[in-house]
Amino acid sequence: MKKIALIFNGGTITMKVDERIKAAVPTLSGEEIVAMITGIEEFAKIEIDTFSNLPGPHITPEKMLELSKYVQKVLDRKEIDGVVITHGTDTLEETAYFLDLTIKSHKPVVVTGSMRNSSELGYDGPANLSASICTAIADEANNRGVLVVLNGEVNCASEVTKTNTMSLDTFKSPEFGPIGIVDNNEALFFRNRINRHNIEIRSLETRVELIKCAAGMDTKFIDYCIEKGSRGIVIEALGRGNLPPQMAKGVKGAIDKGIAVVMVSRCFEGRVLATYGYEGGGKELKDMGVIFGEYLPGQKARIKLMIALSYTDNIEDIRKIFEK
Repeated sequence: MKKIALIFNGGTITMKVDERIKAAVPTLSGEEIVAMITGIEEFAKIEIDTFSNLPGPHITPEKMLELSKYVQKVLDRKEIDGVVITHGTDTLEETAYFLDLTIKSHKPVVVTGSMRNSSELGYDGPANLSASICTAIADEANNRGVLVVLNGEVNCASEVTKTNTMSLDTFKSPEFGPIGIVDNNEALFFRNRINRHNIEIRSLETRVELIKCAAGMDTKFIDYCIEKGSRGIVIEALGRGNLPPQMAKGVKGAIDKGIAVVMVSRCFEGRVLATYGYEGGGKELKDMGVIFGEYLPGQKARIKLMIALSYTDNIEDIRKIFEK
């Protein structure tokens, strides 16, 4: 029987409603949640660890790096066959992707959470946790990087995003679909993941900002980033990867000062490409040195740029990390 480490890291899965303030707050311990998963001892040996009890919005990139190092040490233990981590769903995809980029192990790492707290009817925490354990013990889960399991679906950390503020099936992979499902307590995999990067870092460059583009925007936010010493900027551009002309001028100013600028699309699906040749179009941006972030949403591109800048300050090496 395989041994799985359950690392509790807070989130709605640990919450119940405080009757005094009439709102959900972190309350439950890992042991209390595991006690709700009846019969799990027939599938795996469980070790319960507590890393934090933080809500999703309280997680920082620094905390992600701390968690990555913590998980790596657990995975390095011979008796541990896999790890399941709980997390608040608001920033779950960012932490999962951070772990995917920085952890080096063939063993399964699964991140899960819940959309409903334990005071609500239909509390989904125990079901998501049991499905995650069933995924972590599957031989087919090895060498797949970090996986995200909620609502019976298995998604790659690099592909998944939260799509709805309340639905139980909120975590989706818009471009490629789930990599598998959990059915009858068994993880079934449909395909391999599209790509995977692994970047070893010891410290983290957090001076990376995210700017969303909209019609008629100019340089003011980019100028502010330059003034405050940002090392990288991610821009969620229009459509295929285009910017208003005045905003494009700000991008050039940032690149001229050695700042890494990564562009993704604000669109829910599709990649950026140097298709258009007008002022502010993708071709002009590419020629001035903008790095294209392929299919990544802005929040994940920011995580990747932080890690890339922590690995190297060479812009061309960073370009390879994103574009090759």
